[in-house]
Amino acid sequence: MQPRKTTIHDIAIRLSLSASTVSRALNNSPRISLKTREKVRNAAAELNYKPNHLAMNLRKGKGTTIGVIVPRLNRHFFSHAISGIESVINPTNYNLMICQTNEDYETEVKGLQSFVNHRLDGIIMSIATGTKKTGHIEYVVKEGIPLVLFDRMMGKISVDQVFNDNFAGSYDMTKHLIEQGYRKIIYFSGPLHLELYTDRYNGYRKALADSSIGFENEWLFTDVLTQSRGEEVAKILIKSDNIPDAIFAASDFSALGALLVFKNAGYAIPGQIGIAGFANEPFTGLISPAMTTLEQYSEELGRSAARMLIERMEFTTGLGAPNFVVVKPKLIVRGSTLRVPAGKERNEELISETV
Repeated sequence: MQPRKTTIHDIAIRLSLSASTVSRALNNSPRISLKTREKVRNAAAELNYKPNHLAMNLRKGKGTTIGVIVPRLNRHFFSHAISGIESVINPTNYNLMICQTNEDYETEVKGLQSFVNHRLDGIIMSIATGTKKTGHIEYVVKEGIPLVLFDRMMGKISVDQVFNDNFAGSYDMTKHLIEQGYRKIIYFSGPLHLELYTDRYNGYRKALADSSIGFENEWLFTDVLTQSRGEEVAKILIKSDNIPDAIFAASDFSALGALLVFKNAGYAIPGQIGIAGFANEPFTGLISPAMTTLEQYSEELGRSAARMLIERMEFTTGLGAPNFVVVKPKLIVRGSTLRVPAGKERNEELISETV
């Protein structure tokens, strides 16, 4: 059984003082003499007293804590985003409280409500894939708690936001695949009710259209974000005997699943099929062939979200409408898609023009 925690009442009994006097002394109230304040602090140290910050925050109606809600802590993107948030928050007087939703809507609602109940100063949040309603987020806004959404958002929630230019990143990746000679490009999407996956899908579609490549409905597979789902869809494609030129996945994990299935089935990558992902997870540079992907600059997104939140918390007047920070992903070309050596595609264009 855990030992009972020391309270201000224990200190009061030790010093024959009232609990209110001890409380004021611990809060350095000028109403209490310096001598008494020193006696109280010494007794508190001897009794190993630890203040209950939550109770203090509830009494004051304000705390010194920032809440962070992310879908998965074990994802490179979110762990590095938190690292970026910490780099900004740690030098301040604020503390971080982190909640992981595991992509579950109910867990997200519960975590957000807990943050509101604890009177947190502000919240940084990335929406779960299972979230299709925004009432719990709108409630936070109505409560006047500063909120910054990063990476994922949905609807037209009037809060500060930090996100990737997912349309541009997806467009660049699809153009790269086309330049490498791929024409039948299957797309693994995330849930299209979230804006980042809609933007990625639209970027893919626009690149196809700009290259006069007709899109077929069977080229799109939705909710394919995990390795297991990538493996599942890859097996379906192989059994259909309708093999695509390439697969562009909105997640490195689903791209990995597809790569492993096609490779184990004897397909040459990238000779027979090219495979590309999104996020630049650490494993993408370690597998064989190394995977083409997009760098999302997650730490910078985290830093931007934290800076934006602190500005909103500490300078609430004059900030006006919500702010938006957009970071463009960087295309990283590796062996899983590279068929044409750099510069060769331009030489081929020049040859075809002179024939």
